[in-house]
Amino acid sequence: MKAITFDDFGAADVLRLTDVPVPQVRPGDVLVKVHAAGVNRADLLQRQGYYGHQRYGESDLLGLEVAGEVVAVGSDVDDIRPGERVMAIVGGGAYAEYARADRGMTVRIPENLHFLAAAAVMESFVTAWEAAVHLGGIGKGEAILIHAAAGGVGSAAVEIAHALGARVFATANAERRADVRALGAEAVFDYRAEDFEQCVGAATGGRGVDVIVDFVGGDYLARNLRSLAPGGRLVQVGLLGGQDSATIPLSVLLHNHLRLIGTVMKSRTTVEKRAMVRRFADGALPMFADGRLKPLVGKVLPLAQAAEAHRAMEAGGGFGKIVLKVAA
Repeated sequence: MKAITFDDFGAADVLRLTDVPVPQVRPGDVLVKVHAAGVNRADLLQRQGYYGHQRYGESDLLGLEVAGEVVAVGSDVDDIRPGERVMAIVGGGAYAEYARADRGMTVRIPENLHFLAAAAVMESFVTAWEAAVHLGGIGKGEAILIHAAAGGVGSAAVEIAHALGARVFATANAERRADVRALGAEAVFDYRAEDFEQCVGAATGGRGVDVIVDFVGGDYLARNLRSLAPGGRLVQVGLLGGQDSATIPLSVLLHNHLRLIGTVMKSRTTVEKRAMVRRFADGALPMFADGRLKPLVGKVLPLAQAAEAHRAMEAGGGFGKIVLKVAA
């Protein structure tokens, strides 16, 4: 089968289309003929050598999410059959014509979604549901601040929180303010020109928000904690700011009995990932079927142009998931 590979870490130019063996199905797997694959920032980091030679997944190939058609199932799989349309989180291997997926991390595609849209769902919305709902506990009538809200997971979190009846505040660049508001954000603060701490205080009458989902880290940490209402929860999902260390105002943390929760999907065990997917399937999947949640596809490129897809993500400025089209 055709797949995207690379011999050495480096810039996007190291990616090339080559022939590799079709993955072998194990008892608990499904084999998917890939119609589309989502592109995620973790793919760029893997290509650049950020993870070194650690193998969090089961394939050296790039790609963490697929949408396609089941062509074979393992001996232990009795609740899904060849021919069904599915989307899945995979431990690598999505940038290929066929991918092996754990049945527990595979869900059926709602009838109203096509493959390209389905490829924009799993990584972003499963992560967003885990952060905002399972860990953050956001609920109807509560207030949430979502950073980097024009990104894949951030925009998914905005959609989810809005669908659940929360007041949604967000940060993004000014060019994406209207886009993020269209997803359900009540107010969007320009992170380059506005102090989100002051903006949150003004918008909530000084109370603060109940939940913050942050992908930036660094000097955002102290400002985030000061922006939380008593009993608030800060869910740290990423470190886009590039700073691994930060100062914590412990007096604020203690006095306001706040919670700081860290999460990342890539290093989770298979059992943990299955549980995340179950929570997503139970809570969020029905919202795609009835239209309350909608995947955001920004750019579609053929598999052979994976390097161009990576360059587009590195350049930034887009809105919606970059998707690789693999099969017609």
